[in-house]
Amino acid sequence: MEELKTIQWFPGHMTKTKRKIESQLKLIDAVAVLLDARVPYSSCNPDLRSIINNKPRLVVLNKCDMADPTETKKWLNHFKNNNISAIALDCKSGKGLNAFIPTVRNVLSDKLEAWKAKGMTGRTIKVMVVGIPNVGKSSFINRMSKQNRAKVEDRPGVTRGNQWFTIGKGFDLLDTPGVLWPKFDDQSVGEKLAYIGSVKDEVLDTETLAGRLLEYLKNNHADPLCARYKLNREDIQNLRDYELLELVGRKRGMLIAGGEIDTERAAATVLDEFRNATLGKITLDKAVEYPNVRI
Repeated sequence: MEELKTIQWFPGHMTKTKRKIESQLKLIDAVAVLLDARVPYSSCNPDLRSIINNKPRLVVLNKCDMADPTETKKWLNHFKNNNISAIALDCKSGKGLNAFIPTVRNVLSDKLEAWKAKGMTGRTIKVMVVGIPNVGKSSFINRMSKQNRAKVEDRPGVTRGNQWFTIGKGFDLLDTPGVLWPKFDDQSVGEKLAYIGSVKDEVLDTETLAGRLLEYLKNNHADPLCARYKLNREDIQNLRDYELLELVGRKRGMLIAGGEIDTERAAATVLDEFRNATLGKITLDKAVEYPNVRI
């Protein structure tokens, strides 16, 4: 099977988005960096560090109900050990949402004390929400504001403009479009983001992508893979990407005229079932592998 081509995805509107974020920084008090709990390292845009500069920040590991809970705890400890405030939550279930505002207040404790000393206790706290496409920013804001004002779709590139939302008395959130970076020094980062759907499938070879994902799962999460597709460990031991994809298609009865396997349909199924956690709670980025991650 051919190598997955270098993933490039920096449309012009992302350059405009970076400029919008920079222009709004003077209006906000803190930045909430949303990451996907399945790929905390890969979903962290290194460009954001320079964009948000010295603004107080906190990390939000979203979609934690789709990630390995043991790994999520390791990531939270990792951030804590590096003096980075971090919480894990899941917007669909509402798990962990109540920790957000108290954590922001803790991050801004010095500023809040300074406001209090100046008699500015009623001043609104303004937090900018940033992250890559499809990490769940709009879902997060909708849950926090208890209304469906932010547009939510399970595909990248939906939010195109900065929008303000009130989530409580004296507390506003600024939604921003997702920003990816122009290129990757580590191509595996691009592949992982493609696995979780942070880049449009239309610009990728989904059969190659699904095959690569199956090979990764075979080598790292064989039990849930075998259980889902009724595979035998011994039978798949020596199979590689496209062979695994064909086997999944055959097991699922995805055949077309002449008995040929519909690998395009099989690829769509594998990617969908990984992305919605049907294949299990899987974390692709292990905290121990990224000791120097910074936000």
